[in-house]
Amino acid sequence: MPSLDGAVVLVTGANGGIGTHFVHDALARGAVKVYATARSPRAWDDDRIVPLTLDVTDRTSIDAAVAAAADVTVLVNNAGATPPSASLLDVTEADIRANMETNFFGPVLLARAFTPILAAKQGSILIDVHSVASWYAFGGAYSASKAALWSATNSLRIELAPKGIHVTGVHMGYVDTGMAAHADGPKMLPTQLVTTVYDAVEAGEYEVLADELTQGVKAALSGPVEALYPDLRGTNA
Repeated sequence: MPSLDGAVVLVTGANGGIGTHFVHDALARGAVKVYATARSPRAWDDDRIVPLTLDVTDRTSIDAAVAAAADVTVLVNNAGATPPSASLLDVTEADIRANMETNFFGPVLLARAFTPILAAKQGSILIDVHSVASWYAFGGAYSASKAALWSATNSLRIELAPKGIHVTGVHMGYVDTGMAAHADGPKMLPTQLVTTVYDAVEAGEYEVLADELTQGVKAALSGPVEALYPDLRGTNA
């Protein structure tokens, strides 16, 4: 089974609420080093944590991270962004493209860049953080980018399995972080999400449905589209 014990982990978006827990929980499970990456990395009070500058939308920055972290055995694609508007009609073209750069192209290109390193280590792991928005289109460009990443993760899982790399995709509703500060309703705690994710990874699972909302939305995908989006019924003449 995949394991965090003895692992060298790289976490993107490590400064955020979820990323911080990915860093600390990896160490609690036996990781010997964690590269905590961000566009502007912060200091950490632990010699096992290595701050590393990484902009997932910049190829030069990705190449520099690969060169600096050639001992990585676990890659956590956690960094993400939301556009200024949930409307595909109101948001600018530039904002749509920027969101795709961060949420889709970034993690895919990072996975491609680290594949030779991961493939050279036994028991390597790739974790891609998606969202319930992968399946439920409430987020405009955000939902589109997460749906694209979900599809790419499925493709990567198939391609990376023969190389000995275990790929886990993560789906969840709102998590109690700054990114979801605007949202009403129940929210998972970041520590609860990360514990669920790492438990699933070490159990050899390929997909994490972290809450009841996500489980219900995925189950509804097999039904008619108007069942998932009941407001559509009221728009028919």
